[in-house]
Amino acid sequence: MKVKKIPMRTCLVTKEKCEKKQLVRIVRTPSKEVVIDVSGKQNGRGAYIKLSKEVIDKAKKSKVLDRALEVNVPESIYEELTKMLEK
Repeated sequence: MKVKKIPMRTCLVTKEKCEKKQLVRIVRTPSKEVVIDVSGKQNGRGAYIKLSKEVIDKAKKSKVLDRALEVNVPESIYEELTKMLEK
């Protein structure tokens, strides 16, 4: 039987390779809007980060998402990520 390949992605902040399921994808849509992609399949430029308080704070402080997505990431995205963490 064939072994199913597990998709791996790199966290933008920690540079750690993780399974795709363990990371959250933030997407810049073709209309330059920034959204959190829960399905992992939304069209646009994507960046992955780990869902932890330290990583979210570090991403916000270093503006790593702004550079990766080539657009200013609104404060609401970081707030939404924090809310997802609490669930």
